Amino acid sequence: MASGIRIEIAGLSKQFGAVTAVDDLSFAVEPGRVTGFLGPNGAGKTTTLRVLLGLVRATAGTATFDGRRYEDLDRPLETVGAALDANFHPGRSARDHLKVYATAAGISGSRVPAVLEQVGMSEFADRRVGGYSLGMRQRLALAYTLLGDPGVFVLDEPVNGLDPEGIKWIRGFMRSLAHEGRTVLVSSHLLSEVQQSVDDIVIISRGRLVKSGPLSTLEAQTAAATIVDSPDRVALAAALDAAGLEYTEDGEGLVVAEPDPGRVGHAAFVGGVELRALHARRSGLEETFLALVEGGEQ
Repeated sequence: MASGIRIEIAGLSKQFGAVTAVDDLSFAVEPGRVTGFLGPNGAGKTTTLRVLLGLVRATAGTATFDGRRYEDLDRPLETVGAALDANFHPGRSARDHLKVYATAAGISGSRVPAVLEQVGMSEFADRRVGGYSLGMRQRLALAYTLLGDPGVFVLDEPVNGLDPEGIKWIRGFMRSLAHEGRTVLVSSHLLSEVQQSVDDIVIISRGRLVKSGPLSTLEAQTAAATIVDSPDRVALAAALDAAGLEYTEDGEGLVVAEPDPGRVGHAAFVGGVELRALHARRSGLEETFLALVEGGEQ
């Protein structure tokens, strides 16, 4: 296994005629971590990945693996495993599908049963792909990425359309690869699909970088508030006003722009107000993510 490989996107731009799909994009993907490449449909994710994998030529900038373009790698399948636009012959078995690619890449045929076992497909190996479920096709695509035992994995929307069991399995699969020191880049248009498995995030919108860094930095950015309610909302509102706390009203009670419920509770206590609800509320990461891509600003 080739390990410790860093992906670097530097000043990358791609234009299709008058349309700019990727605009001066720069970010890095580190080994031993799962990086979520996020953005709405049409943000430029797939174009970026296609440039990275040598399928599309960049208008400007570079996309490299430890400083080398994909087309300059000596044995690409032994460096990069990519699940992008996977196509399967419906009449061919999973075993035969993988044998074709292993032979073409000069990879030992012994890797075929090994990777089928790794993705839990051994018992279905000789069944025709045309009869596979979406989840089984996703697993076969991942088996292909494992053929060369690479140090880098590039996965485009791997959980799209899967049931909860399939999503859970793929999350574990990506985490295990990172734990082995491999570099994992996974794209998605929904943060909620990958937030339980990624360490870092790269968010783009309209082809430009919006945010990059550890997932924890996005978690810290989520807006926090305190929900408080009382049988006497008028008195509660007066107590909050006296404490200089801003608030709005919704179905749960008063939403106070203060992350510490203790401060809100103290204001009510000072005002002699009985409470029936007091708890923190944090907006979901998905809402924060959507706000970022809709704003399109760093």
